Amino acid sequence: MGQYTLPDLPYDYSALERAMTGEILELHHSKHHAAYVKGANDTLEQLAEARDKDLLTPAGLVGLEKTLAFNLSGHVLHSLFWNNLSPDGGDRPDGVLADAITENFGSFEAFRKQLTTATTAVQGSGWGVLCWEPLGRRLLVEQVYDHHGNVGQGTTPLLAFDAWEHAYYLQYRNVRPDYVTKLWDVVNWTDVAARYSKAVAQA
Repeated sequence: MGQYTLPDLPYDYSALERAMTGEILELHHSKHHAAYVKGANDTLEQLAEARDKDLLTPAGLVGLEKTLAFNLSGHVLHSLFWNNLSPDGGDRPDGVLADAITENFGSFEAFRKQLTTATTAVQGSGWGVLCWEPLGRRLLVEQVYDHHGNVGQGTTPLLAFDAWEHAYYLQYRNVRPDYVTKLWDVVNWTDVAARYSKAVAQA
């Protein structure tokens, strides 16, 4: 079986200076994201060893499963986050994604306010996420605590805003709302729209 690997960024570390410094982006990608990749791979190895040695006790399994979920979700969300951003991003979407946002939230402004509030109001560490919910065939905004989902099990994340302190504290200190406001300036709506179209088609 293959191992999880740290993806290369689609831009230089200095490319998102409108929202975050190159120092923060490099630390975030090469240290924090890399740690989640290593954590997921290490936990899979521990699970395989426990299976081979018939050591899968309930307490041990629960701990390993939780550790795997934490690290793998961190890897998935960060991989999404990097592609959701672009040095050429910002403004607002158009086309079918724009129509869907208006249909589900009333307006782009209302959606932006909800995702901004969800991200800035996460208690502790977590994420604000725009997602597609296939059962109701609708867009939702979710808060994700740490790396674990808080609403729908079957939702597909389309746009994720990282609200962990390591994403912004060196630059914005404890003023998370200023960081979230700047993220809107680098949103890659082409990427978000492509994810939306794929999620709708698969649903």
